[in-house]
Amino acid sequence: QYKEMEEKVSTTLSGLEGELKGTFFPLTGMSKETQQQLIDNHFLFKEGDRFLQAANACRFWPSGRGIYHNENKTFL
Repeated sequence: QYKEMEEKVSTTLSGLEGELKGTFFPLTGMSKETQQQLIDNHFLFKEGDRFLQAANACRFWPSGRGIYHNENKTFL
């Protein structure tokens, strides 16, 4: 179910144009370097983040999860 939703979201986001055009990064298969860069830029939570755990957002982690930002990194 999460993977299916990720595919729908990714497909929709890939159709954005203009200043919203950007890249979707699925968490599964993401390189450690990309992951660390997104964490350093404060765009991505670290694994085991207590706030994510408190919100029960870690269930089935990282399946079906990802992050999107536009080329200027002004739309996340």
